[in-house]
Amino acid sequence: MSLEPTLADVLAARELLEGVAVRTPMEESRWLSDLAEGPVHLKCENLQRTGSFKARGAYVRIARLSPEERARGVVAASAGNHAQGVALAARMLGTRATVFMPEGAPINKERATRGYGAEVVFEGRFLEEALVAARRFEAETGAVLIHPFDHPDIVVGQATAGLEVVEQAPEVRTVLVPTGGGGLLAGIAIAVKAARPDVRVVGVQAAGAAAYPASLAQGRPVALETMKTMADGIAVGLPGEITFAAVRDHVDEIRTVSEDSLSRAVLALVERAKMVVEPAGAAAVAALLDDPAGFATPAVAVLSGGNIDPLLLGKVIRQGMAAAGRYVNLTLTIPDVPGGLAQLLAEVSAGGANVLEVVHERISPTLHLDEVEVHLQLETRGEPHAEQVLARLRARGYRVATRRG
Repeated sequence: MSLEPTLADVLAARELLEGVAVRTPMEESRWLSDLAEGPVHLKCENLQRTGSFKARGAYVRIARLSPEERARGVVAASAGNHAQGVALAARMLGTRATVFMPEGAPINKERATRGYGAEVVFEGRFLEEALVAARRFEAETGAVLIHPFDHPDIVVGQATAGLEVVEQAPEVRTVLVPTGGGGLLAGIAIAVKAARPDVRVVGVQAAGAAAYPASLAQGRPVALETMKTMADGIAVGLPGEITFAAVRDHVDEIRTVSEDSLSRAVLALVERAKMVVEPAGAAAVAALLDDPAGFATPAVAVLSGGNIDPLLLGKVIRQGMAAAGRYVNLTLTIPDVPGGLAQLLAEVSAGGANVLEVVHERISPTLHLDEVEVHLQLETRGEPHAEQVLARLRARGYRVATRRG
């Protein structure tokens, strides 16, 4: 196989994955379609084996090792999804797996990786540091490194999802793909462009871990100096050589999305699509929510993974509600008289908001002797309702300062 896979390579990979990878559903999304004013579909790789697309590439890579290579075992570096794909593939193909994970990798992903039979070793804060440790292990033991994205077999494995996209949504005009190192984006772009050169392929990165914009601008992979994002599945600071070339040659655009946008997307997918999706897996939907008119329809948003820790899910949902204006923090000054606070809370209740927290403060250099400062956290039905509650309070003479979140 050449460094850049061909459609024939992708078709061969699909044959190899027959009975191993799931042909994941393509679900029409009416709420996104209404926003985009045209059909939007969700490619549900969160329902793939191990909970993400990574099982595709990992199986193809390990299946193509020689018996001698498999006898030496395999090693990988991953924040979690690639780890699970490698662990499952290794177990199915009868080889042992060692996986290096960065410190702070999600507990559910670590446990699932161990559950598939792999040995897990923590190393470094970021994926790149775990990858250095994996390469050192490879040199010391002879184990074969299964790179998370930068290998032709990995790319063609992920590309099989792209074949399914054009088969399940034959009228598609735009495909949006969550992007970290670029294995899924490169694979989908190669497959989609081979079948439908007119389709626009858009990679979506977390703004706090977006290595591709600068790399494409400079014409080579460029490492990020820092990264900060909740989307651990796409927190990759340096594109691969193979994936960079494929993205440069076949991808039409890279978009970035904020942490608030990722949170809103996770929340919307839970509420509207009844889908549990991790922040990385929701990046494509975040881009659509940010700019619903910015993509030609029919559009397909790939949900690349669903492996989210329940504690993080709770935090992300709360942040998503805050970002959507459903949590509102108010600071008000009221007269320090009996019943003053009760009257304020009655007005909030009459406006239909739910009080989550009340803090009553009498001592402040900005207060007069007969005043009290009150901090309220309210739950509303969203931005329009929050504005109605604020307007009601101001109409009743309350001085209100507000912030969302």
